[in-house]
Amino acid sequence: MPELPEVETTRRGIAPHVEGREIGEVIVRQSRLRVPVPADLGERLVGSRIGTLARRAKYLLLPVSGGDAGEATLLCHLGMSGSLRIVRIGELPGKHDHLDLVLDDGGILRYHDPRRFGFVDWLAGDAERDSRLSRLGPEPLSEAFDGERLYRLSRGRRLAVKPFLMDNAVVVGVGNIYASEALFMAGIDPRRAAGRISLARYERLAAAAKEVLAAAITQGGTTLRDFVGGTGEPGYFKQRLNVYGRHGQPCRHCGDELRLITLGQRASVYCPHCQT
Repeated sequence: MPELPEVETTRRGIAPHVEGREIGEVIVRQSRLRVPVPADLGERLVGSRIGTLARRAKYLLLPVSGGDAGEATLLCHLGMSGSLRIVRIGELPGKHDHLDLVLDDGGILRYHDPRRFGFVDWLAGDAERDSRLSRLGPEPLSEAFDGERLYRLSRGRRLAVKPFLMDNAVVVGVGNIYASEALFMAGIDPRRAAGRISLARYERLAAAAKEVLAAAITQGGTTLRDFVGGTGEPGYFKQRLNVYGRHGQPCRHCGDELRLITLGQRASVYCPHCQT
């Protein structure tokens, strides 16, 4: 699944090609996504202009104005296998290319999703009031996320620290890959109860999460089987992963064998020597 760095990579990749562009046509080939594509999406969007793209957690927000759209937002989620690409008019769509926004410069913003777990939805008015966005915690790279927040919200919690860190009400966008890497960097066993971790260790964990996510964004996200960046270039962070996907291999730091466990129905790899 594309995680926050992959979604941010997509935003940065497509933004220069779509911001300020007018939508001339909307082509919907498959409307049955996780959230059905609104039947009148084309009527609303044609003639509108795309504003500055934003990201909230793993959601992409494309503000539109003018035409019949008024002031509204396209809310996009890439699901398990989705991607947004910039292609040119004349490039034939593939089997899983479900939606095109044809732009006034001859470019096309194309939504591709083999598993159809993502969506493109229409939000009128203030997008932040939508229930999918209003309940989210702070962005992990913002000042609102720090070790004190983790410590405060974890008191009395018996939940393991890894699923606690992955809770979008605590902090958004720290998915399975980057939670595993941050916990390794901070030296914390992912099985440890969230409420049994000290403030000092949570400060290290928050710093590690920021570092690993910032590095992944800089390097273009993690290359996953179904993900390509907005310009068609894959991410390159996978080569630097310390634990994720490396169970049974030696730890890069101490040489002990990395172990695979299941936490919250998600696979988790950790080093029994480095993480306590």
